[in-house]
Amino acid sequence: MSSRRRFLIGGAFAAGGLLMPGLRNAVWAAGSDAPEKRSLRVGFIPLTDCAPLVMAALKGFDKKHGVSLQLSKEASWAAVRDKLASGELDAAHALYGMIYGLHLGIAGPQRAMANLMTLNNNGQAITLSNQLKAQGVTDGAALQKRVAASEPGSYRFAHTFPTGTHAMWLYYWLASVGIDPFRQLRLLVVPPPQMVMNMKIGNMSGFCVGEPWNQRAISDNVGYTVVTSQQVWPDHPEKILATRAQWVGENPNSARALTAAVLEAARWIDASEANRRETAQVIAGRAFLNTKAETITGRMLGHYQDGLGRRWQDAHGLRFFHDGAVNYPWLSDGIWFLTQFQRWGLLKQQPDYLAVARAINRTDIYRQAASAVGNIAVPQSEMRSSTLIDGRVWDGSDPAAWATGFAIKR
Repeated sequence: MSSRRRFLIGGAFAAGGLLMPGLRNAVWAAGSDAPEKRSLRVGFIPLTDCAPLVMAALKGFDKKHGVSLQLSKEASWAAVRDKLASGELDAAHALYGMIYGLHLGIAGPQRAMANLMTLNNNGQAITLSNQLKAQGVTDGAALQKRVAASEPGSYRFAHTFPTGTHAMWLYYWLASVGIDPFRQLRLLVVPPPQMVMNMKIGNMSGFCVGEPWNQRAISDNVGYTVVTSQQVWPDHPEKILATRAQWVGENPNSARALTAAVLEAARWIDASEANRRETAQVIAGRAFLNTKAETITGRMLGHYQDGLGRRWQDAHGLRFFHDGAVNYPWLSDGIWFLTQFQRWGLLKQQPDYLAVARAINRTDIYRQAASAVGNIAVPQSEMRSSTLIDGRVWDGSDPAAWATGFAIKR
């Protein structure tokens, strides 16, 4: 039985323990479950995967659930972190690993954080410069040979935040081809919209970032895609809808309404190719990504080219809903980031993996939101299983062994 079918069957059983949408809406109409705060300031970074937030606001899904999203375009992930932590933002489009790092105090001043839902799977990539292509580097094996033959630090690679998803995809892939990112490379932190320009002027040999900036590097003849993030981990978790734990405690109904609005927008985007095309046109605008729609649309539809002459329809392209399988805040997803923090020396001691994930990933709020939207499958298990690029199977069952079991680690 496929994992997707198991998910749907599990959801059918899980839904039985929740209020039916019509009944819950009647409760809200009576005022006892109304959002405590209705106008919500929500941050985003100009990346394709901010789409569910944008469409929730522009399609009126927020108003349907009793809130109004005031979208705030941010310049960097550090800015998102700081504004979330201070309360200047109620919630944000955020890097999964950034929120876990903030909760643990390794990505800034410690704040108890909450993950309300996953916004998307897949859709990131690692780009190498055309200078490397000219030197015959077109895959990981060739890159490993060139790096091994050079002085440590000769090649500079960028990601977007020290505990973020892009750092983890970059490190994981480099290690899988035999490159130690901390001993052999110089690592940089660069905001997503600045990646292509920095590569163009020679500041870096490679970067990991979300779309549309990998496609933009190809379109601008600056670089090429050496590997997609979904090749590293098919259907991996990526951005999340994040807020502070205190905010959820003070505004549980607003948290449910916000999650429901964004979940409904994610379902709308994935409902048809026409909806995806419309979304690409909208988010390309100056208020959001400020780029050409065609730079977004191809990979939004799973149409990939790598800048080396290969084209394909990606079986694990950018997903926002996928019958609800994208959005559930799986505990095993959060635990995986903790194992990588341990692997790369960001954590000095083994954490209580399950307890941290349970504290951050608010499956209770998600289940309420899924019930409010209606016809959203919710799994029975809080763990899922995945096979990564190096053949290792991750299911969350033994995180301590996973964290310490790599040949290349810090």
